[in-house]
Amino acid sequence: METNQSTKVTVQALVQAPVEKVWRYWSEPEHITKWNQASESWHAPKAENDLRVGGKFLTRMEAKDGSMGFDFFGTYDVVKLHEQISYTMEDGRTVEISFLNQGNETKVIEIFDAESTHSIEMQQVGWQAILDNFKKYTEESR
Repeated sequence: METNQSTKVTVQALVQAPVEKVWRYWSEPEHITKWNQASESWHAPKAENDLRVGGKFLTRMEAKDGSMGFDFFGTYDVVKLHEQISYTMEDGRTVEISFLNQGNETKVIEIFDAESTHSIEMQQVGWQAILDNFKKYTEESR
């Protein structure tokens, strides 16, 4: 894979919650398992997160019918409290998440290196669906 010519894909959401809550729900395993799926037919039964530079994360993603599943994991490169998280996935692709504090709402912007197996559009739709689930879960949870 040519990492020096990777296509960057951006997804974003405006979450109606302060940045402290958004950060907590993004990073705590008990919350990650509630929102980290692209559709109702999938779920995240397990999440581990060591949110620090050099720390690792792992989220198990599975089809609810048990037909398939995979581990999504990587290592943190940048962690700036309430501002930014960057990590490198196991295949060398990178992801940067920005948390823009706007008072009682937070803009979350994710920029990731596309992979070559699926179309850019399919990847953008999938990552946006997960981010939309995060927004909904965070806004509805007290």
